[in-house]
Amino acid sequence: MTGKLYLIPTPISQENMAWALPAAVQQCIEELSYFIVEHPKTARQFLKQLNCKLPLQDLHMQTLNEHTPAKDVRALLDPLLAGHDAGLLSEAGCPAVADPGAELVRLAHKNNIVVTPLVGPSAILLALMASGLNGQRFAFHGYLPVESVARANRIVELEKLSISLQQTQIFIEAPYRNQKLLEQLVSVCRDSTDLCVASHLTFSSELVMTKPVKEWRRSLPDINKIPAIFLLHG
Repeated sequence: MTGKLYLIPTPISQENMAWALPAAVQQCIEELSYFIVEHPKTARQFLKQLNCKLPLQDLHMQTLNEHTPAKDVRALLDPLLAGHDAGLLSEAGCPAVADPGAELVRLAHKNNIVVTPLVGPSAILLALMASGLNGQRFAFHGYLPVESVARANRIVELEKLSISLQQTQIFIEAPYRNQKLLEQLVSVCRDSTDLCVASHLTFSSELVMTKPVKEWRRSLPDINKIPAIFLLHG
């Protein structure tokens, strides 16, 4: 029999470690000895805070990140095909959601490996929950174009889509480009469009604020180099 692939969420910030993961999830993680991780160093730091039954040096870790060649992803399933359970460990938040683990999960299904998602924090859903925007119809678009004109065109396109479908549009940016994106959003969007900025979620410095673009123009928070989720609804 093949092993199970557990999708392990990790706290978005270390400040919330005590409550971010339910006890049953922590217990499941403690039983595992095989892990597929983005960065072994931070994965070990996370696992050190749990009472893993094996010493950290005895854990088997394989790396899967944005630099992993597509041809090498299939080999990461070898321990599972040999009968060992393994955990796919996200760097922060939920694996396979805006995360390089999605391809591994797809291959697991193709190889009849049972995939079990564990309960934990997702910045995307936390932002949607706290935004007050439409939680019945929403779409996550990942990153917008980097080039300014293309990004502006995409913002207008998403705004029109939101109006026509009555759908919340959710997207992210690299933290060091967040301020420029926010400035462009309030420059391009209609006065009446609702915009939510959710930054530093689960940190003590957390900010979640939703208001019409017209009001945003009066004052913008400083979110430069701060992880953030953006949501808009026309």
